[in-house]
Amino acid sequence: MKIRFCGAAREVTGSKHLLMLNDKRILLDCGMYQGPRKESFAKNNAYPFDPRSIDSMILSHAHIDHCGNIPALSHKGFKGKIYSTLATKDLASYMLMDSAMIQARDMEYIKKHEKPNRLNKPNLTPNQAPLEPLYTVEDVTEAMTQFVGVEYEKAFPVEDGLAACFYDAGHILGSAITHFVVYDKEKNRRFTMAYTGDIGRRNLPILKDPQYLPQTDYLIIESTYGDRFHEPIEDVQAKLADIINKTAQKGGKILIPAFALERTQELIYYFNELSKNKAIPQIPIFVDSPLSVKLSDVFKAHPECFDEETRKLINGKENPFGFGTLKYISDPEDSKKLNSYKGPCIIISASGMAEHGRIVHHLKNNIEDPKTTVLFVGYQADRTLGRKLVEGLKVINIFGEQYKVNANIVKMDAFSGHADRSDLIDFISNVKGLKKIFIVHGEEQQSLTFAAHLKELGYDTYVPKFAEEVEI
Repeated sequence: MKIRFCGAAREVTGSKHLLMLNDKRILLDCGMYQGPRKESFAKNNAYPFDPRSIDSMILSHAHIDHCGNIPALSHKGFKGKIYSTLATKDLASYMLMDSAMIQARDMEYIKKHEKPNRLNKPNLTPNQAPLEPLYTVEDVTEAMTQFVGVEYEKAFPVEDGLAACFYDAGHILGSAITHFVVYDKEKNRRFTMAYTGDIGRRNLPILKDPQYLPQTDYLIIESTYGDRFHEPIEDVQAKLADIINKTAQKGGKILIPAFALERTQELIYYFNELSKNKAIPQIPIFVDSPLSVKLSDVFKAHPECFDEETRKLINGKENPFGFGTLKYISDPEDSKKLNSYKGPCIIISASGMAEHGRIVHHLKNNIEDPKTTVLFVGYQADRTLGRKLVEGLKVINIFGEQYKVNANIVKMDAFSGHADRSDLIDFISNVKGLKKIFIVHGEEQQSLTFAAHLKELGYDTYVPKFAEEVEI
């Protein structure tokens, strides 16, 4: 069997890994690359394989950097089945439809607001991208007909010579580590392998902890935080309350760029706890995302993914995803009204890396206000707007205009849904029979540092480059 690493190889977003077994081709994830607009458009339209050649796909979870390019792939000729957990199938339908609509709205906004001399040019400058979306809502509707939902811990055939089984990755609702049993006809041998997708952290609220795997010969594992350690999860509520209280005392807004899936629900869970305990003032909390409303409904429909504590809350008739000061915003006009809202409030809005969606408009209208706090609670990929703010850039570009960064920028790693080095090593140390580990989904230095550490522990590791092909 051969593996071609077609995305998220020595970088974080755009996960795609191609398995070539016997005469079949199986794609692991088809994520969207997230970064500067022109580069994103180019990378998301280029595949180191023919989409029509793919026989089937395994989707690890519904984050856009793992599923976001599926509709484009289907539009370009992929017609096979897409296997995922039941929760991932439900989430992906909303995530992908929202992605298509955001692309359409962003292109409309850019065409309306960019300077006339930058529009409709046949020869684009290095800072420009074609003003068209990667895919449409019609493409999403067609792609969703290809999904097949499968329960956790139920083995299923993928292609001739390849069977798979999903184990809970504990990263987001429905996230799965895929364990494969492989029969390579050409070499007349049987072996096992696994693809982690993204692995979650232990002891996070809402979800179950990541599961350990059966015996595995070859492992493809993420390394987003492979070179560092998270802040203790036990400190989250106290630090979050401190940030909210200090900003509220100044009368400012707290803007939280957060993925509509998982991170938003996790924040709501914590704000519910803080409000109950009177640890923060009773200020309005706006979830400015129509997608978050829909995704919260999906959460309620999949209690099989919840940990024991969350199940007890729900069984006790307490709704951790809806309480007194919390308001969900769906209508675009209501979202615009938040720009003129006076007084302290919390606004949670997508996207988590501040590259697309309503959060970009909130930053545009509040980033120059010194009373504002922008709180980042997740990983910020290289060259995204979120990364630039976290790294301390004093002037940023939003929709072609420059803005001074007068707001207070804060980052909390303790919220991360990704395993850190200690979590990853714990996971690996509980896998028996490992012969080789392929390290993906991490910036180059993070992946190389993690690989070097694993080698010191006696593991055979390899960090593939983009489009590199290896045989196992």
